[in-house]
Amino acid sequence: MWFGTWLSALCLATLTLGATKQDKQDDSGSTIKSIALRTHTLQQPYLDSDMQSRWYDFGGDAVVRTDAYIRLTSDRPSQTGSLWSKVPLTATNWEIEVEFKIHGKGSLFGDGFAMWLTKTRAQEGPVFGSIDNFEGLGIFFDTYKNNRPGTVFPYVMAMVGDGQTSYDKNTDGKQQEFAGCSARGMRHSAVPSKFRLTYFQDKELRLELQYKKEDDWILCFETFSPPSIPNVAYLGFTSETGELSDNHDIVSISAKNLYQSNPSSTPGSSRKKRPSPRKKRGSWFWTLGKIVLAVIGVGGAYVGYTAWRTNNARRSRF
Repeated sequence: MWFGTWLSALCLATLTLGATKQDKQDDSGSTIKSIALRTHTLQQPYLDSDMQSRWYDFGGDAVVRTDAYIRLTSDRPSQTGSLWSKVPLTATNWEIEVEFKIHGKGSLFGDGFAMWLTKTRAQEGPVFGSIDNFEGLGIFFDTYKNNRPGTVFPYVMAMVGDGQTSYDKNTDGKQQEFAGCSARGMRHSAVPSKFRLTYFQDKELRLELQYKKEDDWILCFETFSPPSIPNVAYLGFTSETGELSDNHDIVSISAKNLYQSNPSSTPGSSRKKRPSPRKKRGSWFWTLGKIVLAVIGVGGAYVGYTAWRTNNARRSRF
């Protein structure tokens, strides 16, 4: 009985140790820690007691509803709205998660909205409400198809601006696209629409979307040769409507500074070297099996030795 109790306790402790180790790893196989960036995070009610935001400026036709959203443009023609951080984002590695909503009454709609990380800020222009020939990164959530055969809209694309290259609206930026994906169902989504942009300098740029099911993140694009983003870049959101229109709402912005517990490994290399779950599980059970067999062997030897001593003791009496 003593041996069985000891064996059960050993197995339970070993399983608990394995679960603890798994809980500390993320999907890439390395531990990623984060610190919230208050300067670039925006949540309800958005405004302070002075009816201003300490960290963001609102511009153009943007409307703030403190219990619901920041509406960059309403479902009306010829509107332009913006939301820009007052201080630049200087973190080397970061993650920005945004909840948004695109909706309207019409069956014809446009044009979409954009997220920016650029050297300049709060300048109105023709590219989703911001200036052309920008320097930095633009993520465009384009809902209206101009001339791009074979592409399903809405379409989400990234463009890296060098300060000289112009965005071609007539072809929906086909020649300027760095990476992108179709996102059918993003407009009028039944669940909260979100995107999550993750950046590790010189290592990784990844964009994930949520619009089909809650907590179901779809990889839009991922590259382990990311573009160079300006060291001093302002975070912004802009939108515009033309003859066609839609409501473009920003519900919340969550920004984090990221760092790895093992700086020598990169997200890409960690993901490539990480064994598959099936291999890890097989290796784990094989190791556990060897431990159990060893314990049984030791226990069997102990029981045999005890029986031998008992028999010898009985013989010596006679």
